[in-house]
Parts: sequence; structure tokens; C-alpha cells
Amino acid sequence: MCTVVIQVPADPSHPVRLLAVRDEDPARAWDPLGPWWPDAHPGVVGVRDRRAGGAWLAADPDARRLAVILNRADALPDDAPAVSRGRIVLDAVAGASPSGAPATHGFNLVEVAPGRARVSMWDAATLRTVDLAPGTHMIAHDDVDDPRTARIRRWLGAFAAAAPGLERSDGLQPWLDVLQDTAATPPTDDAAIIRDNRPYGIPTLSLLVCTASVGPAGTDLAYGALEVPGEWNRPALA
Repeated sequence: MCTVVIQVPADPSHPVRLLAVRDEDPARAWDPLGPWWPDAHPGVVGVRDRRAGGAWLAADPDARRLAVILNRADALPDDAPAVSRGRIVLDAVAGASPSGAPATHGFNLVEVAPGRARVSMWDAATLRTVDLAPGTHMIAHDDVDDPRTARIRRWLGAFAAAAPGLERSDGLQPWLDVLQDTAATPPTDDAAIIRDNRPYGIPTLSLLVCTASVGPAGTDLAYGALEVPGEWNRPALA
């Protein structure tokens, strides 16, 4: 139930911009943005899931690659054997995109490199990959820019309208302003981005925010955790 907003530039010399909000069970421990895989993935930084050891979001600044994963509904029973989706993120920043039939539950994987971005969508039956056209896009638990997703239907236009300001401002502040505006929507509303998913039978709440710029000049990442899960407090990103 995570949310990702991404701006793909028309000019590939400009950076790709990304805003990601993570929804997860607060009882499932994680580590903040850091270099948690020095042996297997030297130089890679990311947000690590302590239980499985993989990443929700990770980047290789030297290679200028970033990936972030979102859960997606699939055809597998909840108790079906499956490997952790977090390893897919680490493989992606190492240059190995998913292929074939991943042995995981469903996901949407966002991969970013200078001037381009793509999304791989897996529902445990079919793996589809789309390259994102220049412009502003949103991804959650359905397809890219999917109007069936209430938060995309409600907020994509606002993020698109704020996107020109990303070229003039410090970091992704215009999108953080929009994210703050979305927090006026109750967290249990299906159009919320800062969410409490428990009324939908899912034990997850919004926990943290990451922003990223990936371009020819390098990769900039910032991270901030919400003080209270599911409640917006405009965290200081660092």
C-alpha cells in the first residue's frame, strides 16, 4: 500500500525526481537509510527490512541506479511459500531487473536511472514492464497512474502541477508541500497518502518518507521517519 510519485524529465540531462512513502506494519523493524550490505552490495545504501535483510528502497550512487518496491495484489494465497521481495530491490540496483516468474508475492518495482524510469508489475501470474514517458506519474498497489486507485485519482494532478517547481527549489519541497496538503485527508480514507490501512484488513500504516534525485550529476537521497505511524508531522529529511 506504499505510494511513489516520480517525475521523468523531457530533457535527459535533468534528474529524475522521486517521492516515496512507505506503508508497513510498525511492529516489523527496519533500519533507516544506510549502507547495510557492505559485503554483498558495497556502496549501496537503502532502507533495510531487518526481518528478511532486503531493502524497501535502495540506491547505488556510483552507478546512479535506484529501486523501490511496492506490494501488489496477486494470485497467491497469503500463506503460499514465497521469497522476500526486498532482494529484488538489491538485485535491481546491481543491474539485474526481474524476469521470468519471480518466486515472490506481487509487486510493483520502480527502477530509476539518469533520464529514465520503468516499472515492473508482477501479480504472480504475469510480469509486465513499462517505460515511463516524460511527465509526472504515481504508483501504488495497482498499475501506473491507475485511476482505480483513489489516491492517484485524487492527487496525481496536484503533484503534476507542482512538478515545475522542482527545478527551481531546494530539493523536492514543492512535492513535500503537496504531501502535507494530502494529510488533511483522514488516514483511513482510501484517497489518503499518509495512511492507516487497518480498516481495510491490512496491518500497515505510513511510516517514513524518502526523496531522491537521480541524474547525470549524481544521486541525492533523503529520509525521514514519521513521529507517529499514520500521522503527518513534516519530518526533517536527511
